[in-house]
Amino acid sequence: MTDPRLADLRQTLPDLRLKTDPADLEHYGRDWTRRWTPAPLAIALPATVEEVQAIVRWANRHRVAIVPSGGRTGLSGGAVAANGELVLSLERMNRVLGFDPVDRTLAVQAGMVLEAVHNAAREHGLVYPVDFGARGSCTIGGNIATNAGGIRVIRYGNTREWIAGLTVVTGAGEVLEFNRGLVKNSSGYDFRQLMVGSEGTLGIVVEAILRLTDPPPPSNVMLLALPSFEVLMQVFAEFRGRLRLEAFEFFTDCALRHVLAHGAQKPLDGEYPYYVVTEFASDDEATEVAAMAAFEHCMEQGWVADGAISQSDAQAAQIWRLREGITEAVARYKPYKNDVSVRISAMPAFLAETQALLGQAYPHFEVVWFGHIGDGNLHINVLKPDDTSDADFVAQCEHVTKLLAQALKAHGGSISAEHGIGLVKKPYLDSTRNDAEVELMRGVRRVFDPDGILNPGKLFDP
Repeated sequence: MTDPRLADLRQTLPDLRLKTDPADLEHYGRDWTRRWTPAPLAIALPATVEEVQAIVRWANRHRVAIVPSGGRTGLSGGAVAANGELVLSLERMNRVLGFDPVDRTLAVQAGMVLEAVHNAAREHGLVYPVDFGARGSCTIGGNIATNAGGIRVIRYGNTREWIAGLTVVTGAGEVLEFNRGLVKNSSGYDFRQLMVGSEGTLGIVVEAILRLTDPPPPSNVMLLALPSFEVLMQVFAEFRGRLRLEAFEFFTDCALRHVLAHGAQKPLDGEYPYYVVTEFASDDEATEVAAMAAFEHCMEQGWVADGAISQSDAQAAQIWRLREGITEAVARYKPYKNDVSVRISAMPAFLAETQALLGQAYPHFEVVWFGHIGDGNLHINVLKPDDTSDADFVAQCEHVTKLLAQALKAHGGSISAEHGIGLVKKPYLDSTRNDAEVELMRGVRRVFDPDGILNPGKLFDP
């Protein structure tokens, strides 16, 4: 607290909660990436929109960079503070602000944990349908900042489809309200959607109006064992053609081994190279018949070698753990992660090309694959061997990421499907956006954040 800039902040906001202990600086100064040493100036934990606004204005006066911080579950380095920035954590701004039963919207503060949003919606007989494995720790503000997707995009879309309004503190210190919950609004540019996916570089989302929907019909979960990589899209097409899919998730035998070692139950007697977890609406007997018909057809075609269907909620949770437990199970290996996407129609060709690329590039590394096949999103995790230094490991992985970015560009894909660009993907932004687009993005940023204090160095260099 001896820093004169912090003394001025304390004088400006005497009730603001500030943390400067080394343990707090490390905890709040990084996200799920572990490639940068946290080195923030301090951690500010505002409780009101007015405090956030005052912090931003203070930062502009002192030219102090701000790193907005939610649950810090991102995988692209978007919440890393390694260069003396002030971390602005929204964890104290975590309340429900209101529910509108007619509009079926829930107004919340940005620091509210996603699982708490789910619970709040459920209290009113509705659901907020965006969901992913980090639901117990990620926050709605972070979800908005990265346009997070998750396991049910195939039915419900990404976060942006469920944002009815936003309150934002811009980099210039203005408090702006975008869209205000309107369903129809053709009055010019939709700045609400501009903020979604902006990674905290234009403004700090402090409040959000979320759209809610009816609870989904009863569903069932099926695990499928596949004999080869090439049949994956045929299986997807068969199940999508017969059922109302909620999710269609893919992972490899390598991923399964790690999850089983982490405490999950073995699902099938045999061992197979590839697996799918699919969830589908199952509200009548006809759907059950259709599900079994899809399974049997895939078995007859040789596309599926074995499978299991849940008979209870507990069994469904056990099957889902095989997919959702992968990230936690491999975390100790400090995996190098790629989160990429292509159009669903381009997935077969891209999958084949990527599998060959990674097989040649990483012959001595263990590669864990999984992804949301139903929306064209793949997660590629390369595990660091114990006898390889962090620097050598990252260098080898980044060389291959350059090749992967070239393949994505050829297939019209994206180097970041749902975790943002941050620091990790910044060198490969040109595989997804051309020079003219990036220059427009820089111009937009200058309008909302003229002094460049918000999350500098993320997404693109100043």
